[in-house]
Amino acid sequence: MLQVMQLSLGRRGDYAVRATLALAREPRGTRLKAREIAHEMDIPEKYLPQVLATLVRAGLVGSVAGPDGGYFLLRVTAEVTLREVIEAADGPIRSDTCVLRGSPCRGDGMFCVLHDHWVAAQQALIDRLEKTTFADLRRTDESIVGLAAGPDRAVEEDAGAAG
Repeated sequence: MLQVMQLSLGRRGDYAVRATLALAREPRGTRLKAREIAHEMDIPEKYLPQVLATLVRAGLVGSVAGPDGGYFLLRVTAEVTLREVIEAADGPIRSDTCVLRGSPCRGDGMFCVLHDHWVAAQQALIDRLEKTTFADLRRTDESIVGLAAGPDRAVEEDAGAAG
């Protein structure tokens, strides 16, 4: 049986990315209620406030209490990186643990055969996540949503907007 190496977001990171994307879809300054984000992004409504509080503490998301309140991005989407959101929710991406069990990696300069290559691969991932902004993700999301709507629906939406 073929085993697949796990390289994935934690649950908090997943929800944080989805919640941030929901906010990035909106015009700047628009506030969304937690329940709206939860519904739109299929996030458990009871868990989402914890995730949003993490993003607020990280200075990525703002919140306003009250009937007209909600959550909003504090910066433009082109300035919010995927790395920031993931690390706010899941902690640092870089691992100091050796990938080979029982290997000689230690803090005294002794490293395993994979060490330098693994560190380079981690850095490449970090660099990519740092370069990916929520403006990039919003554009990708818009193209995916447009494809999912199908050509007939897109034409209907355009005709409805014109009339």
